[in-house]
Order: sequence, then C-alpha cells, then structure tokens
Amino acid sequence: METVIILVFVFGYLAITLEHSIKIDKLIPALVMMAISWALISLGIDSFPNWFNSAKHALVSDFPSLAHGEKMHLMEETLLHHLGKTAEILVFLLGAMTIVEIIDYFDGFSTIKNFIKTKKKSKILWIFSILAFILSAIIDNLTATIVLISILQKIVKDRSVRIWYAGLIIIAANAGGAFSPIGDVTTTMLWIGNKVSTGYLFGYLFLPSLVCMVVPVFISSFLPAFKGNLDIEIEEENKPKSRFGATMLYMGLGGIIFVPIFKVVTHLPPYVGMMLSLGVVAIFAEIYSSTKFSLTEFGDEESDSHAHHSPVHHSLSKIELPSILFFLGILMAVAALESLGTLFGFASTLKENIPMMGTELPGTQVSDLVVILLGIGSAVIDNVPLVAASLGMFSESLDDQLWHFIAYSAGTGGSMLIIGSAAGVVAMGMEKIDFFWYIKKISWLALAGFLAGALAFFFTRTLF
Repeated sequence: METVIILVFVFGYLAITLEHSIKIDKLIPALVMMAISWALISLGIDSFPNWFNSAKHALVSDFPSLAHGEKMHLMEETLLHHLGKTAEILVFLLGAMTIVEIIDYFDGFSTIKNFIKTKKKSKILWIFSILAFILSAIIDNLTATIVLISILQKIVKDRSVRIWYAGLIIIAANAGGAFSPIGDVTTTMLWIGNKVSTGYLFGYLFLPSLVCMVVPVFISSFLPAFKGNLDIEIEEENKPKSRFGATMLYMGLGGIIFVPIFKVVTHLPPYVGMMLSLGVVAIFAEIYSSTKFSLTEFGDEESDSHAHHSPVHHSLSKIELPSILFFLGILMAVAALESLGTLFGFASTLKENIPMMGTELPGTQVSDLVVILLGIGSAVIDNVPLVAASLGMFSESLDDQLWHFIAYSAGTGGSMLIIGSAAGVVAMGMEKIDFFWYIKKISWLALAGFLAGALAFFFTRTLF
C-alpha cells in the first residue's frame, strides 16, 4: 500500500510539472493526489510498519501492535495536526494577498513610477532590480513581479527589450524573497513551522540574497541588451485615480512589515498579526472609499463606479484562490508521505550515504551538496513541495543553519528556469516569454547569482 501511495504522489507530481503540456491546472492533480493518498492511508492503516508523529517529530514506537481503533484515532489526530499547520499558511497568504489587492484598488503601486527619472537602460535595470529586491521582501516575490512588470508594460513599449528586464526582475524578486519571512511561500512555510526566526533569517541570508541579485545585474549591465538609452513613454491611464493611493501603499506595506514584529512581541502565530493588519488597512480603505475618487488632477470630477463599491469585497474577489487550493493539496499530500515515515526514512538514507563536504557547522548532519541540489531541483520541480518534504525529512532545531540554507536554495534556485518559481511562471504568462529563450539568455545569469550567493552564505553562517 505504501508503494501505491508513493506512485500516486509521483504521478500527481508529474501532472503538476507538465500542466502546460496536458492543459490541466496544477491545482487539480494536487487536490486529487492529496485526497487519494489519505484515502489509501485510511483503508490500509493496518498494513503500515511505521507511523510518524509530526507533533513529536518522531516515529511512533511499536506502531504495528496498536489496535485498529487506536491507529485510526492517531491518523485522525495527525490529519488534523497537518490541516491546522497548512491552514496557518493559507490564512496568512489570504491576508497578505487581500492587503496587496486593496493597495492596487487605490492604484497605490503607481507611486512607484515616480522612481524612474532616467532613460539609460543600465540605470533602469538597476532601479527595477533594486525595487524587485526590496518589494519582494515586503509584499512577496510573486506580487512584486506582477507589480513591476505591469509598470514596465506601461512605460516600455518594445517587448524585445521588456523581456530582458522581466528576466532580471525574476532573479531579483526571488533573491529578495529569500531573506524575508513574508517574501516567499517557502520561507513563510519555514517561518511558520518554527524552523527559522526573523532575526536570524535576515542575519544569515541578507548578504547571500543581495549577492545573488547584484552579480547577475552587474554582469547584465555590460551586455548589449542594456547598452544605450530607452525611449520611455509615460502615459496617463484612462481610469480613475485615487488621491489616497500613496497613503494606502505605505499603510499596506507597513501593515505587512508589522506582522513579524507582532509575532516576536506576542508569540502568537503570524496569521493572527496578518489578520490584525488586514483589519486596520480595511478600516481605512472603507473610510477612504466613501470619499469619492478624483478623475482629474484638480479633483473636479468624481467616479461613482469606485465610490459605491466596498474595496475589501472587491479585493477578496480578485484573490488567487487556485493558488491557495494548490498549496492546500500539495502540502497535505506531502503530509501523507511524512505520516508514513517515508520522508523520515529518505532523510536517514541521505545522511548515511551522501558524503560530507567538510563545511558544516558542528552538529549539522546534512551536507551542503544536498541543499545545493535541492536548490537546483527547485528550478525543475516546484519549490513548495520540496520545502514541505524537507520539513518532514529533517529534524534540526530552530535556526539551525540547515533551514536557512534550504530557505536560500529553494527561494533563489528556481530562477534558473522560468517555470521554477511562481515569479517566473507569472512573468512567462504576462510577457509570453519563451522557455528556451529564457534558458539561453537568463538561466546562466541566475546560476551565477545562485552560486555566488551560496558562497556568501558559507561566510555568513560562520558569524552565528
């Protein structure tokens, strides 16, 4: 039965990676393999030799000798435990996504266009890369990529030039998301799972992430694609503008930044702080939306289309629910493998058979090679299940350097292929970037940044 469950996971995962070829959204196989895996566990509970207690992070002693009722009760407790942990991540993401959509409702991100004061291609590259690096640490790498490419589309009309910028934005956004607990889904998973803390995450990964961004951008600034000046066309959009855009931008970003502080002070799960921030931002959004929007710079015309709609309801309707359901499916499917002790056994095999590279800190049992391979693997396979699997495979303590290296590798390694990260996938969709064009033009830059950042991590971890 265990073999059948593993095969279900493998085929489900294959369907996820081939979603563009088979024309089936990845959330469908994720949900199906989750449901089938747990159904098979329930039906074959008496045939399993091991059971992994996730709460205690250890195998249940003498599991086969337990009565059928005890095994079923243990399975239900385990399922509820994993659902609770998964729900923490999903509710957190829902809150963050809603805040970002509220900012967009007030057209707050248009404020960012004011940063662009030059027409030199290389300078614009640095501006967008730095913005991607900073924004992704605050509003997550996926949202930062969407925002910046949307701005690019408004000011750079030549698509052949724009896709070069999009490629570097992907690298910068993934690098910026790695050192922030709210910058990337995988980092958020490690943070909520009490594997990394905000302070140590920043201390371990800020320099490696910065290096991962700077190296590719520095190299690119000398490439022919970024030589000369750019014809920038800044057009006024034919849609209502809100005079509260900048206020909502700073308030929303401030609310998201407040979440880690709330967690440190109260020791409550991050989703509680995110709900508080969402509530405060929503209050001001409702107040401001009752003040009608100005269509012109002088405010002598008003937009009834915005004035009579709740910004919170509007924002909730624009949330990416397919992504939320995908995370639910994949995390709960990985939890099924973890519960059977499969991932625990795989981790033990890795530790025993893969030689150490001699660079680990005292007490670390997993080689750097394993984590680097995990980072490279995240370019081919979605990094969410890879990190979810690592949570079940390894039992190192809070803020062990292993977790921080996993956060870096999984967060930045996906930049090496355009399908390797959420930021890459959304950029591919927005700009219709060809898979092989990305491999030829951008992948080597991402690899250079990834390896340079890994070397920087080997330095920063000696400081802790």
